[in-house]
Amino acid sequence: MPFLELHASPHAPGLSPVRIHYREAGQGAPLLYLHGGWGYGYYPLDRQIAEFGERFRFLMPDRSGYGQSTQVTGELPLDFHHRAAAETLAFLDALGIAQCSFWGHSDGAVIAAMIALAAPQRCRCLLLEAFHYWRAKPSSRNFFSRFAEQPEDLGEETRRILAGEHGDPCWQEVVRRHSRMWKRIGEGASGPEDDFYGGRLGDLRVPALFLHGRLDPRTEPGEIERVQQLLPQSALHFIENGRHCPHSEDAAFREFNAVLAGFLQRCLKQPSSS
Repeated sequence: MPFLELHASPHAPGLSPVRIHYREAGQGAPLLYLHGGWGYGYYPLDRQIAEFGERFRFLMPDRSGYGQSTQVTGELPLDFHHRAAAETLAFLDALGIAQCSFWGHSDGAVIAAMIALAAPQRCRCLLLEAFHYWRAKPSSRNFFSRFAEQPEDLGEETRRILAGEHGDPCWQEVVRRHSRMWKRIGEGASGPEDDFYGGRLGDLRVPALFLHGRLDPRTEPGEIERVQQLLPQSALHFIENGRHCPHSEDAAFREFNAVLAGFLQRCLKQPSSS
């Protein structure tokens, strides 16, 4: 699996160079996947690569602090999504990719949306899965509090996968840092509708598809419906049997792939923006 080096990254402050590990599969138009808070390995893209790999070049980087990329210690800052967006654009620059399609999952969906707002010319289209809009997540407070202190409470299979991805015991710190960060984001929210995008999400003009599991436990009531109000021109599809990661769930991935196929086909027919 390939690596590249960045001179620096705001996501890994004080470190130079920053080594980014990434996976690559398929061929064709570039499609960049941005993983969620536990890394790539827990929600892999095997089923999508098998179906779409003849038309798309999948690029799947580990953010610094994850997987085999440069390790980072200390707390994740509250603006970690913005820092990760800057690292992602530097990664694309290092590969010489001026524009691509973005697929973000969970935290990765926040990062992808921030890129599209800041640098829309870099984005052919956006697939936003398990999207987060509100900073406060009261229904997830106990979840983050528990795993900020006791990542070992995760199930045996989850622990095995995370150890294979990040190393043992490094996976525990990945879970702790991520859970503590989400706790602090929620505690610092100015109100229930304080959002990650400074009130600017409605300015999004890149073609976007929100694919969301109806049973996603990390979603607040009304959160995605609020996104739909702000972006009526964007596509939204709820997968009835989907939870937090429909693309990798046995009960949801076929529907996910069918909706994704139609969206990507439509996007590639549109002229590229400059």
